[in-house]
Amino acid sequence: MSTPDYVPGHGLLKDRTAVITAAAGAGIGGATARRFLEEGARIVIGDAHARRLKETEDALAAEFGADRVASLPCDVTDENQVAALFALAEQTHGRLDVVVNNAGLGGTAALVDMTDEQWGKVLDVTLNGTFRCTRAALRSFKASGGGGVVVNNASVVGWRAQTGQAHYAAAKAGVMALTRCAALEAAEFGVRINAVAPSLAMHPHLVKVTSEELLAELTAREAFGRYAEPWEVANVIVFLASGYSSYMTGETVSVSSQHA
Repeated sequence: MSTPDYVPGHGLLKDRTAVITAAAGAGIGGATARRFLEEGARIVIGDAHARRLKETEDALAAEFGADRVASLPCDVTDENQVAALFALAEQTHGRLDVVVNNAGLGGTAALVDMTDEQWGKVLDVTLNGTFRCTRAALRSFKASGGGGVVVNNASVVGWRAQTGQAHYAAAKAGVMALTRCAALEAAEFGVRINAVAPSLAMHPHLVKVTSEELLAELTAREAFGRYAEPWEVANVIVFLASGYSSYMTGETVSVSSQHA
């Protein structure tokens, strides 16, 4: 199946302010930043890669307006950097409406060979980082009293087994559990928290560093016989951030055509 046409914006996030982590480059975070702007939002983007983040900010600001895009380098394993990113959103736009927790770290290692450092690094970025940003979001939303939305990036690996992915799968399953529990606590002050779980989303840079054999094996598992474009995942994030999902919280939505 060929890639469908790009869906134009419909103003679903008009005048909302969003923080998006790991938003530099061509992946899901970068696609989400662009989609949010196309839907009318103002964004504050963070990423651990400062140079790439600045390039992303400059490109989006040139296209959508400098008043709608701000950025700050942010390593989600550092609480001070997380706090600074959220403070920038409130200082720049006076409010916060949506948080997209996209930061995550993968890797492949058999469990018998996996080191504590490998395990801990993946968990700290992917699960602990999501916790830190969700906590910051809820503190901001609760203080403002105006509600809000959090969308976390999980993975189908959080449900399914895959060799060499014990640390990543455990982290993503943790993101799903965190989403459910945080949603219950946040409901009392009008905040919704959901997650997306992509299976295989690729972009040109990632395709270049993936062997043809592995890419063929991965896409063969997908019902459409292709990988998802990052913007296809971003579309679902937009839905979860918008009023169209007003009665959804604590849910993890699979963005996948994987059948095995």
